[in-house]
Amino acid sequence: MEEQLAVIAAVIGGVWAMLLWISIVVWVYRDVRDRSRDSSLQLLSVFVVLMFFPGFNIPGLALYLMLRPRDTLEEAYARSLEEEALLRELGDEGACPSCRRLTDKEFHYCPSCQTQLKDQCAKCERLLSFSWVACPYCNTTRPSAAPSVKPSGAEASPTVEALSSIGEEGQAQTPPEAGEPETARFQH
Repeated sequence: MEEQLAVIAAVIGGVWAMLLWISIVVWVYRDVRDRSRDSSLQLLSVFVVLMFFPGFNIPGLALYLMLRPRDTLEEAYARSLEEEALLRELGDEGACPSCRRLTDKEFHYCPSCQTQLKDQCAKCERLLSFSWVACPYCNTTRPSAAPSVKPSGAEASPTVEALSSIGEEGQAQTPPEAGEPETARFQH
């Protein structure tokens, strides 16, 4: 009877150790998959835990816990989003719009890609942002930022009217009357 109880206890202990070993291997695989996209690192981590037999996998787990990447991929992504948001709060003035490298706010041109970063005031010669309409230092309106007045489609300029009234031989023609066909004005 005692011999049967010892065999049952050994089987239960062996099954428990095997389940513990398998669960640690599965946990390590899931954990390393969340922390790295490198398949060789994932394989190595699972191998470190697998090489220790059931019941002796604690050293493999301890070794994995010491060597695993600190942050999960999700945590690293969230941190990069936070850093990007902080940089945006500080303003894109410090980054080149072309190559996205950090530049000094006093730079006229990007030293990396030679993109023009600022415009120069015509009066005081200070650097201006392209989005500014006027210089904040001397209140000079920037000519490139001044709104241009274009004639609407209904209003034609006098030059356009004069050119449209000249016929084929350079003689001025009168516009057709309301009921007269368009081709009548080009006939002699």
